[in-house]
Amino acid sequence: MGLSAVLAVGLAFALDARFAEPPARVHPVAMFGRLIAPLDRDWRTPTLVGAAIALFFPLAAGFVAASTIFVISTPLLAALIAGLWLFSTTSRSMLVSLARDVLAAIDADDPTVRSHIRGLVGRDTTNLSPGELRSGAVESAAENLADGLVAPLLAFALGVQVSLAAGVAGAVWVKAVNTLDSMLGYPDKPHGTASARLDDAVMWLPARASALLLALAAGNLRALSVARRWAHAPPSPNSGWPMATLAAATNAQLRKPDTYTLNPEASLPSSERATRGVRIVNVACVLAFFLAGVIAWF
Repeated sequence: MGLSAVLAVGLAFALDARFAEPPARVHPVAMFGRLIAPLDRDWRTPTLVGAAIALFFPLAAGFVAASTIFVISTPLLAALIAGLWLFSTTSRSMLVSLARDVLAAIDADDPTVRSHIRGLVGRDTTNLSPGELRSGAVESAAENLADGLVAPLLAFALGVQVSLAAGVAGAVWVKAVNTLDSMLGYPDKPHGTASARLDDAVMWLPARASALLLALAAGNLRALSVARRWAHAPPSPNSGWPMATLAAATNAQLRKPDTYTLNPEASLPSSERATRGVRIVNVACVLAFFLAGVIAWF
């Protein structure tokens, strides 16, 4: 079991490094999103329907993924299938390359950067300064480390303590929960409240584990204790931890106008500090894969 799980983690890492993402037409997350999209509408009983969506669809996705492992009798083939599922639920190369591209466009004063960065941040970028744009890119990289990589890897590593199928089911379930939150979890969508609350609960541990990984990647464990001062400034109960830790590790202010300010006594990130922030996130991603393999082995 341990060897199969490690092979799955290694394959997911290698595929991510080579291809970044599966093709959109066959990407399980994209397919899940297309399945959910028709449900994003007004309902007569939004609370009840929203709870049913939040409970049923992630469980169904996890069951489908686990079923592909159940029917395989060859351990090596099962490990390869598990690696493909893990690859589809995690993202390192895309996350890092997108953040780097945005930072490069800011430095080049590219007039299209304000539209490109909207793929990373959910805020009005029209009047943001270069420092605020860099802040948005760095914040997004830190936050997406938690939900785009650490959460599914952690679920897989813990699940394989039971079985390879359970590990795959856990990773897919977590990714489905996060996808529902990103699609439905907004204040103006009452049918998404249950998805948002479930995501808050699921992300509690991955967000804090991500903060630890960022501190390790920066070689600055003190950043964790410093981050406690600002970790609860963002409205999310979880995203503040990795963002505040990266703000402390880079000694840069990270700010979303009219919402929160992390490390307020520092300056907004310069090009060098923003680049270092993304580099720290990338190292933390690699550490996450490595530690997931170690946990899975034991």
